[in-house]
Amino acid sequence: MLNPKNIDVIAPNFKRRLSGVTATIIRLVPLQSQSIAIAATGPVLPDHVPRISMLRLLTMSRNGPHGVRVWHARRNIEMLAGLALKYILFKRLRLIFTSASQRHHTGFTKWLIRRMDDIIATSAKTKTYLKRPAHVIHHGIDTERFSPCPDKPALRRTLGLPENGPIIGCFGRIRAQKGTDVFVDAMLQVLADHPDATAIVMGRATDPYKAFEQGLIEKIADHDLSDRLLFLPEVPVWEVSKWYQALDLYIAPQRWEGFGLTPLEAMATGCPAIATRVGAFEELIKEGKTGTLIDAGDIDSMANATRALLATPAQLREWSQNARAHVLDHFQLKHEADALIEIYRAQLAKP
Repeated sequence: MLNPKNIDVIAPNFKRRLSGVTATIIRLVPLQSQSIAIAATGPVLPDHVPRISMLRLLTMSRNGPHGVRVWHARRNIEMLAGLALKYILFKRLRLIFTSASQRHHTGFTKWLIRRMDDIIATSAKTKTYLKRPAHVIHHGIDTERFSPCPDKPALRRTLGLPENGPIIGCFGRIRAQKGTDVFVDAMLQVLADHPDATAIVMGRATDPYKAFEQGLIEKIADHDLSDRLLFLPEVPVWEVSKWYQALDLYIAPQRWEGFGLTPLEAMATGCPAIATRVGAFEELIKEGKTGTLIDAGDIDSMANATRALLATPAQLREWSQNARAHVLDHFQLKHEADALIEIYRAQLAKP
């Protein structure tokens, strides 16, 4: 644990379960710490992330190394905690909030946002919901960790996956909002036409969605495809890159999404993406070059787009190369880290 007296920027992560926000903090803070005195804080963070204990937030000095500190919140509870530290415990803080939500905010969230010193949106679409000026900074990818695998059959063997034949993946929370059922229904069509193909659903269903998950598993069994349409458990964020590397095609079937990082993670490993027109996907995927976009909930379009790519291996290879190059050009993690550091420094420079 670090001593907060030496920290200029604090990135809270007050959620215990793995989420996109948690993944963002785990990726960004170690990189940013090479250029600025930043630490995360929260109940569950891996050892490689620079961090301070939550208890030290209460006892830390009023001033940081440069006088004011930056508090970078990404959730309502973290905005609220920043306000409490500033106005109840009198810590000198500049409050920043990053929003990925693409929906109208509640009155309480609007109240919190109005009290932030600066606002960041993860996409141009998200910015339109904020009703105040905001920077647009897209999420980035660690393109060293998320990179193509030189020996895909060997990797698949170590993961217990089929060495040959195309593998199609869908990663993330298992629930209707994420479109897991759409993916399953589309893959039931595709796998019937492609006996050498395998599809993977990898993620976790929280308690309210256990019955939803079980229903999908039973549907797959009814089609005698349990050995080819696999439900795999969620893996830690620092292990997920090798699962993308094993894929030939990634599908993001969400009905709703805030930003949606998974197509970028897939494309960074050289895996083209089919995604719905939600979240930031239209800003991430280059139509007809790195993947294709479909309407949310459209099972037939998802199945047809998948069939078209599997039927044209040369196009699949071309899109794979384009996907990696596209992420390297536009969505590297360092770009995101540097853009945020510029905002931090501007806030630290204010009296």
